[in-house]
Amino acid sequence: MTNSDQKISVLFFAVLHERAGTRSVTITATDGMTVDDAVVAARKAAPSDPQPGTSVMLALNSVYVKGDQLVQAGDEIALIPPVSGGSGDIKTDFDWVFITPEKLQEKPLTDFVTTGIDGAVVTFLGVTRCVNEGRNVEYLEYEAYLPMAENKIAEIISEMRAKWELGKIAIAHRTGRVDIGETSMVVAVGSAHRRPAFESALYFVDRLKEIVPIWKKELFVGGEVWIGDTSGAGKPAELAD
Repeated sequence: MTNSDQKISVLFFAVLHERAGTRSVTITATDGMTVDDAVVAARKAAPSDPQPGTSVMLALNSVYVKGDQLVQAGDEIALIPPVSGGSGDIKTDFDWVFITPEKLQEKPLTDFVTTGIDGAVVTFLGVTRCVNEGRNVEYLEYEAYLPMAENKIAEIISEMRAKWELGKIAIAHRTGRVDIGETSMVVAVGSAHRRPAFESALYFVDRLKEIVPIWKKELFVGGEVWIGDTSGAGKPAELAD
């Protein structure tokens, strides 16, 4: 086997691409090498250290893996930063995404998607209510798996754009404690016409429950329970997986 046959490609994306000064590097595979080992070698081989940090996701041959996964010659590793660049939000000229412990204000998101081009803007608010299924709710607690949650929201936005002609989109979701009457989620969508705006906003909310790793715990008088379309839904908190 020639030396070139022993190579592994390591790819850098987004801010890591800029920091590294290159899109990819090639390193030599060694016996027992893990993804983490390959990343260390790639950082040294790049023109400058991309400083990936701990929030970067690792993909081996287009499948997300942990750093202790073994690699071999011919593999391709991708370092995928959170879509927020590590800041807890995406802000581009076209879409905003926020996952934050801070209280949400819908007006900045609605203003962002309101343009002179689009004739329709739909803003949906998810608000904590005081009673649920006969229980007197005290407050909710949200937990998110970052950066996967941000990446999955960006994936849903891509799905929305594939189905409808949309303008700007802004999404915000709380983490941590959300009291009665407070907003846990804001979905703002701009479109030339009302139907795509309404339909795409509803689509987002439904898809979020299906694929975005954000979990909700309800704290009520006399107990607490994980609720929603997640693993552990409807189980007492102490029994949730």
